[in-house]
This record gives sequence, C-alpha cells and structure tokens, in this order.
Amino acid sequence: MQRLRGAKPQRALQRAVSRGAAALPEPLPQQPTAARQPPRSDDRSDVPFALRVAASWSWRLGLVVVVGGVLIYLLSQVSLLVIPLMIAGLLAALLLPLKNALRRRGAPNGLAVAVTLVGFFGLITAALLLVGSQLALGLSSLWAEARAGMQQMLDWLAQGPLQLTATQIDQYLQDIGDALQNNSASILNGALSFGTTAGHVGAGTLLTVFALIFFLLDGGRIWRFVVGLAPLPARAALDGAGRRGWMSMASYVRVQMLVAAVDAIGIGVGAAVIGVPLALPLGVLVFIGSFIPIVGALATGSVAVLLALVANGWVNALVMLAIVLLVQQLEGHVLQPLIMGPAVALHPLAVVLAVAGGTLLAGIPGALFSVPILAVLNTSVRYIAQRAWEYDPVVAQEYRLDQGGSGISRPATAEHPASPASTPEPYSAQPAPALQEEITP
Repeated sequence: MQRLRGAKPQRALQRAVSRGAAALPEPLPQQPTAARQPPRSDDRSDVPFALRVAASWSWRLGLVVVVGGVLIYLLSQVSLLVIPLMIAGLLAALLLPLKNALRRRGAPNGLAVAVTLVGFFGLITAALLLVGSQLALGLSSLWAEARAGMQQMLDWLAQGPLQLTATQIDQYLQDIGDALQNNSASILNGALSFGTTAGHVGAGTLLTVFALIFFLLDGGRIWRFVVGLAPLPARAALDGAGRRGWMSMASYVRVQMLVAAVDAIGIGVGAAVIGVPLALPLGVLVFIGSFIPIVGALATGSVAVLLALVANGWVNALVMLAIVLLVQQLEGHVLQPLIMGPAVALHPLAVVLAVAGGTLLAGIPGALFSVPILAVLNTSVRYIAQRAWEYDPVVAQEYRLDQGGSGISRPATAEHPASPASTPEPYSAQPAPALQEEITP
C-alpha cells in the first residue's frame, strides 16, 4: 500500500500529543463558588445589619451631642461677648438694606453707616420718650385704681366666703413684713446681683453698638477673614454656606419685624378700643416681646389682661384675653405658616421646639436666638449636603473651582478668572448677602 506523502510527520505529532495528555494530572472536582472564596478577616455576618447601622448612627450622633454640649458650655462662659455679637448681627441684617441703598445713591461708606445708625437710634429714642411720657401720665391714675382694687380685695376677704376679721388681715400683713425683714440679706444680695447685671447690660450695650458699627462698615472684609481661616479646599463650601445662612437670618429678622408689628398693632389697638389704660406702652411691650416667636406675644399680652383686670374689672379682662388669643391665632395659623415658614424654611412645630429648647438651655437669650440659629444651621447644612457651591454663581465669582467643583485651586483673579460657564446651571439666582458686599466709591 502506497504511503501518503507527509504521513510520517503527522503520526509523530499525534504520538507526541498523546504522550503529553497522558502526563497531565487528573482534573480536580469543581468546587462551589462560595467554597472557593477565602474566609474574610472582617467577616461581620454574626452581627445583624440593622444593629451595625444603629451602632454607626449612635456613636456619630453621640459625638455630635457631646461636641454641641461642650460648645454651648464654652459659649455660656463668655456670654457677655457672644450675646452682644449676636444682637449686632441681627441688627446688621435689618439695617444693611438701608445702608446699601444709600451706597447705591453715591454716598460714601462711612457716611452711609453714620446716617443709618443715627436714624435707627433716633427712632428708638423717640419711641422710648413717647412711651415714657405715656407711662408718666398713666401710672398716677393707674396707681389710684390699683389702690381701689386692693381695697375691694380686702373687703372681699372680710365679707366674702373667708370671713376674715380686720385683726386677722393685719396679722397676715404683719407676718409678710416679718418674712421680708428676716430675708433682708437675700433681698440685699438680689439687689447687688441686679446691680451687677445692670453693669453687664451696659457693657453689653456698648459692645453691641461697636460691633454693629463694624459689621455695617467693614462686614465684607470681616467675612473674608473668617473664610480665610479655613483650609483652601473648604473655602468655597464655607463661603457659600455662610452666604446662604446670612440670607436666611436676614429673611427671619425682616419677617419677624412684620409679625411683631401685627401683634403689637392688634393687641395695642384692641386695648385702646376697650379702654385699657397704657395701650401705647402695651403695644411697644408686645412688639419687643414678639421677637420671641409665638411665646413672646402671649407672655406680653398677659400683661394687658392683668392691666384690664386691675383697671376695668374681670369682664374687660375677659374681652382683652379674647383679643390676645385672636391675635395669637392670626400669628400661628396665618403669619407663621404663610410668611415665616417660606422665609426660613422651618415648620411651626420646629419653631416652637426651638424656642422651648433654647429657653431651657439659655433662658431669655436662648429663646430669642434659637430660631435664627436654627434657620442658619438648616440653610447652611442643606447647602453643604447638596454640594451647592459647585454650581453657585456667587461662589464661582470669588473662587476658581477644580474640575468637577470638588475643591479650590486658587481664588479668582484677573489672571485666573472664575469660569461659571463650565459649571451646571445655578439652582438659584439670588444675590450675595449684603453683609459680604464690598462696594467701592
């Protein structure tokens, strides 16, 4: 049989392949995928997922609470410095629109600040003089009515259900006098502490005035100094969050002015209509007290009810109480939800809880500043959580962001201008807050 050409090399190749296949070991049985994976050194399958999440949240929240408590304690030790600065901040947010309006009309910065402050303090002085004159005229007649009311109460004690004799009433009055005499040391200490408090109030007032002057005069430079203390990659976020927080506080102050005016007009006009004495000073007192949201107008309105009871009897006091409650319903169901809520993005329940918590922590200052602080924190935290500085045109004018807006390479300058065109569309077209505006003549 004739062999085919090339058959010998082909058979040799086949024999080599066969010998190689015989030399290979037997294949291992295929193992399941889970069995082939090496054991994890950080395996936490024995801890439920819900418990791990709860533990992670717990220590983080605990750390926030501890740091917040330490911060509140430290600030309480320097309250003589903190409270005047916060009051000056609120007043600056109220007065800056007037100052900036004067600047836009061509007035120099110093002159605009001087005119704004003179007008503001002049208005306060005129209001105090008017209230003082009304008090001087009304207290004499009110004192006579109070003495008559005291005599009616003594007559009721003698002729009413208690049937107290004049000797018993005199004995009770004597006991009250003896108690006051025995506690004269405590009363003296209280008077001395009141004098110390009055000195602190005077010093705080001067510090408030000085801080207000510099906030109005040089607020933009002060804010840039504060932002410059932060690390360079964090300055855009801090600057944008501070701007938004300032705008929220300014909105709160202006809206609260409107709410306080409505409360004061409602209660003051109602007191004047039904014949309650000192209606004008009552209106001013309600206006001041209304800067503590919801609670302040109710507390100052109770003074109007007490005056109506002393001066005109219980029927007039009930009418005054109805007027106060009606004004409170107007504030709680109309002004707070429709005006205050959109201005500071806070629910009325959050406002009430903030006032209660601030009162428990810091008394009257806590009740006064709790809502604006909460509004600023709410706006600033939302701004940072949404990374809004990456597409904020106001921040883009001040800083040159890295690609993607994740940080800052350098402040915007003439050589390296900011490029807002490379960022997404801005989420808001609101201008920068007035405190940070630096207007050159």
